[in-house]
Order: sequence, then C-alpha cells, then structure tokens
Amino acid sequence: MSTDMTARTGEVRGPAAEAAQGSAATPRTTGQQMDADWIPFDPNPSKPRFRPPPGAVDAHCHVFGPGDVFPWAPERKYTPCDAPKEKLYALRDFLGFERNVVVQATCHGNDNRALVDALLHSQGRARGVASVARGVSDAELRAMHEAGVRGTRFNFVRRLVDFTPREVLVEIAHRIAPLGWHVVVYFEAKDLPELRDFFTALPTVVVVDHMGRPDAGKPVDGPEFQRFVTLMREHPNVWSKVSCPERLSVSGPPGYDDVVPFARHLVETFPDRVLWGTDWPHPNMKSHMPDDGKLVDYVPRIAPTPELQRALLVDNPMRLYWNDARPT
Repeated sequence: MSTDMTARTGEVRGPAAEAAQGSAATPRTTGQQMDADWIPFDPNPSKPRFRPPPGAVDAHCHVFGPGDVFPWAPERKYTPCDAPKEKLYALRDFLGFERNVVVQATCHGNDNRALVDALLHSQGRARGVASVARGVSDAELRAMHEAGVRGTRFNFVRRLVDFTPREVLVEIAHRIAPLGWHVVVYFEAKDLPELRDFFTALPTVVVVDHMGRPDAGKPVDGPEFQRFVTLMREHPNVWSKVSCPERLSVSGPPGYDDVVPFARHLVETFPDRVLWGTDWPHPNMKSHMPDDGKLVDYVPRIAPTPELQRALLVDNPMRLYWNDARPT
C-alpha cells in the first residue's frame, strides 16, 4: 500500500461522539511513546491470491488513536503505535474486502470516540463493537447504535484488562439486549469451565473471539476443544470467530498449519455461526507480525468451498451486523 493513502484525521462532533466519550506510511505513535517491545503492523502486506467473494466483511479489526486526537486510556495495559481508520480502510480495499467490523481496543478503555469516528467516516461500510461502562446512559447507547455499533465486548483475558464483577456485565448485557446488540467474549480455553454458565445465561447472541483460544498443540477431538464445540452445539445463540491463527499457532507462519483443523471443524460444523477477520493491526503480538495478505490466503483452507466462504465472509456478518433492526 502506498503511504499517501492516509488522510487527515478529524474528530467527529455531535451526539455519537459525545456518547462515545461519555461511555467512557510507517506506523508511528503520537502523544506517548509506544511500548519498547511493541511490534507495529506490516505497512506493505502481500496481495492475497485468494479473492474474497463480493460483499466480504473483515469482521474483526481495530483502530488505535491517533493518540494525539483520541488519547489512550490511563488504565491501559499497553501503549500501541497509531493505527488510524485511514490505514484500516486502505487495507480493506487492498485485500479485496468491502466492509469492516471494528472492535474497540482495550488501549482506549471505555472511551469509544476513536471507534465511533471510524464508523462515521466509513460511508456505512463499517459496524462496531464497543466497550461500555455500567454508567452508560440509554441516550448514549442509542447514539452509538445510530453510529453503527452493534455489540459490546467482555474481555476475560487477565493480562489485558482489570477484573469486572459479573453482575455488572450481566446488567450491561440486559441494557444492550433491547437494541438488538450482541456480546463478544474473549477468554482463554482453560477458563471456559468457569465461564460457561455465565455465557449461557446472557440474554443476547454471544460471539466468541478466536475460537476461545484453543491450544493448537492439543488434538481437535480432545476434551478441551470439544468442550467449546459442545457449547456451540448446545446453545444456538453462540457464534465463533475463526480468526487469529497467528496468535494460536505453535508451528507458526506462513501457513499456521496446526490451527487449520480447529477452524475448519467449526466452519464445517456450524457454517451459519462463524465469522472471520484479520485482527489488524494485530495488538500485542510478541513473536512476529503477520502478513495480512497471507492471512486472507488462510481463508480457503478453513472454508474450502465457495458456499462456506460466502457464509463465513458475507452472509453471516451481514446477518449479524447489517440486519437494520431498529431498537425497541
């Protein structure tokens, strides 16, 4: 991608921006220096060989800052490089996708202004998953809905966020349910037994990030991953993202071969409840920075038929994020 694709970032004003705040070229960082061990995203990914079907959605990605416009949260666990909306949307076009689902990054906490700004500048081609606090007002939720937010994320990965009492999360879930939003959950595979009852009691669709982070060194038919498969089989409101092989793989790039069987099993078993995304700009990667073009080429290995590819990349995300349901 050429470095001239980045436009000047402007802060959006109005009800959506106020709600977002109330709820609390070479990559660079502004405002504060990025962490010394931070690996910036690849500014020059390869062109994928696989061509996504028309209408394809990158259903899991993020924006960071710019930090001098949308400051980092004081309670953050990391300080990233800037990864603004212009870079994200240029990557979308380069990879052959038409839409994005932008997920609130933990470095911004419950301040959703960068997310809302990205949605409002997407010309309707992006939806969002916010992070909201207990004190968010109904008016703030509705304003975020109008901007394109369709879900909230509960993060249980202890190295990324501080603990939030479950009764608070249940309260938030009941607040967003009338809007037709869903809950995205991020957790480690070993924590599923402790969290299962909480997840199954939520009053919304539940979307699990990255297959519940299975251990790729263990078998697909082993008890740990089958516990997650059973959760999906017994609860038709549970969906899964089959993304982020770069985070799960032991064998590593370029093919992330050891993760393919896990993702393919979910795609073939639950074809109408799976999503895929790049995870750009790949926060907190420590071993390497993936090539986004190679990640796109991973898709036909886990969804080997045109029918499965269309369900994964078009039909499922469109049904979940662009169904145009109005809040009650």
